Amino acid sequence: MDRGTTVFWTLIALLVCASAYLGFGAERQRRDLQQAKGAVASGDVVTLASVVDGDTLLMNTATGEQVTIRIVGVKAFDADAKDDTGAFGQRAIDELQRLLAQKPVRVELNDPPRDKHGRTLATLYLDDEDVGLSLVRSGTSLVYTSFPFPAMPEYLQEQGVARGERRGLWANRDTTARADGLARQWGKPK
Repeated sequence: MDRGTTVFWTLIALLVCASAYLGFGAERQRRDLQQAKGAVASGDVVTLASVVDGDTLLMNTATGEQVTIRIVGVKAFDADAKDDTGAFGQRAIDELQRLLAQKPVRVELNDPPRDKHGRTLATLYLDDEDVGLSLVRSGTSLVYTSFPFPAMPEYLQEQGVARGERRGLWANRDTTARADGLARQWGKPK
């Protein structure tokens, strides 16, 4: 083979290996999250183990178990997105880390208490502050309207205020357009 062909096939082999490595890593992370199925009940106090993304957390229970909690009522942009939304996804992660690090957090389970991925669905409270509502208020997360939840009217009202005051993602025209597209896609609660 000539040198160009050798370089080409070497690059292809490297790309295949890198893809396999990243794929196995993502699968391992998904499996670890699904295995974090510690028991948690309404009223339990948990602490932050790690922030998975802008709306999902790995929390430590009082018994030392870990539980994956999906915050009810919010949806954050993907921090890995290559467009403007990625920065706002990272802001949501940073905000959760700042708010919850080394602090006791009270859990209020949703009905149903688990989603199809096995995550615990809950509203989280830091003192008496609703963490999800705080994210919406600061403009770091959207109100996730696909599934109804008791505080949805209050969340939507706070999102309207954040949008009107151009807080967080609402200050950026492109992310506002993307948020509007998602809201149309989610439609009315199911």
